[in-house]
Amino acid sequence: MSRIVIAGAGVTGLLAAVECARGGHRVIVVDRGAIPNPASGSFDQHRVLRALHPADALRTRDGVRARRRWRELERLLGARLYRRVGVVTSWPENRVDAVLDTAHRANVAVRFHDPNSVPHIVVPDGHVVMREPEAGVLLADRVLRAATEWLRAHPAVMLRSGREVVGVDIDRARLTLAGGEILGGDLVLIATGAWSSTLVDRPIALHRQTMMYLRPPADTRSWWEQAPSAGRIGAGGQAWLLPPGAGTLLKISSDNVCREVREVGISDDSCWAARLLAEPILTDQHRYTIAAVKHCHYTVDARTGGGALDRIGPAVWARAATGGDGFRTAPLIADRIAEVASADLAAGPPLEKEHR
Repeated sequence: MSRIVIAGAGVTGLLAAVECARGGHRVIVVDRGAIPNPASGSFDQHRVLRALHPADALRTRDGVRARRRWRELERLLGARLYRRVGVVTSWPENRVDAVLDTAHRANVAVRFHDPNSVPHIVVPDGHVVMREPEAGVLLADRVLRAATEWLRAHPAVMLRSGREVVGVDIDRARLTLAGGEILGGDLVLIATGAWSSTLVDRPIALHRQTMMYLRPPADTRSWWEQAPSAGRIGAGGQAWLLPPGAGTLLKISSDNVCREVREVGISDDSCWAARLLAEPILTDQHRYTIAAVKHCHYTVDARTGGGALDRIGPAVWARAATGGDGFRTAPLIADRIAEVASADLAAGPPLEKEHR
């Protein structure tokens, strides 16, 4: 039995802990806040789950695997985590053949529709609407709570909240916690999202995003209850939304209100909500009631723009990705960490670590 230490109790850390515990390992999860942590980059009402990425068959196949794993996690965790309401995206007619080719090669079902099929969503002029019916919405905060409950009930798992990691020894697979405590493991995963750059030297791009949560007009609510998630929408094709349902609000945002920042905590939010509200995303947008505005951080690998998992030491791994893509693919990262832990265990007895 190996000892796995995970820094960060967002979706990557929690799901990796679940898979490692299922693999027969002892697991310790530490987080600077509560577990689950409402201030984490993973904590939100909902995140999109889609498979199709046109012109990227490999990423699309990963999306299919991720969708299958999320359904398996629903059964394991005993909670409803996924609303299969579909995802629509808009495409110019000259891109349709390429989209269909990627979908066919990855065996992803898609259908094309007239823009009038989504009457409450603004679609760019000259575009058609593609629907991926097997896609939908992950109920993000439910995911974190369900994973936490499962972990709390597992005898080989220890969750330690309020424990900030202030240093990482990548050669000896040890974490230094605030106050001086040293925590070592046979495998260490750094999954602290937007704070990862303060712990490990990785090429991380940090972004700040503004999102708006809305309540639809009464005469549209029945439509929105069954509405799909949507991307590449709005007059300029830069906006996206997640529909209300299962206790969530309608959420809108746009690439036009995403900005790269140097560090967490720098606030320049005064104009961004107004900029988002001025962007035509919904028909009769002025009739929608603003319930909340949220500004959050997310990170991507600066080399690829994705959510790579990197081995940064003999027994230390790091995954800094947060945001929608990081959430969507978290089960695949969790599987990889569990595979590594099991392979290391099979290779021989775990190395003795100091200060355990």
